[in-house]
Amino acid sequence: MSTISVIVGNPKPRSRTRRIAEDLAARIAARTGAAPLPTVDLIEHAGSLFAWPSPELDPLLDQLRASRFAVIASPTYKASYTGLLKAFLDRSPAGALTGVTAVPVFTTASDEHALAVEFTLRPLLVELGASVPTRGLAFPTPRFDRRDEILDAWSETQLPLLGSGSAA
Repeated sequence: MSTISVIVGNPKPRSRTRRIAEDLAARIAARTGAAPLPTVDLIEHAGSLFAWPSPELDPLLDQLRASRFAVIASPTYKASYTGLLKAFLDRSPAGALTGVTAVPVFTTASDEHALAVEFTLRPLLVELGASVPTRGLAFPTPRFDRRDEILDAWSETQLPLLGSGSAA
């Protein structure tokens, strides 16, 4: 069975970024039949991010690499993703996510940062070998109370681009 990993790089535990990523993963699961895996909330592993090797992080990286789908989420910091997410993804060599279909997600404070997900996180995921067939989701946190409406609108146009849950 194919699986979905959710990786959250927000320095706040149990953040709105995590909630958006998990809600999106649930929509991907409903569309593809893929099974969501436990969310990796990187703030819970911050103490291990710079330990080499890391018995705590290695299984999380293995989970991500073995997934058919991945939702990679971060709040927008300085028009980019967080250092927390960067430190985690930097543990993987180029091409390590080959076979993973990734969906980049940013939570943003304003629409002025909507393109940041496309010109910062998407290239990193592609460098790591992931397929990124959808538009990145730039979710405006001031509209968090309308998350179902916003996620449904994004999903309607973008989820068909993911294909099925079976391996390619």
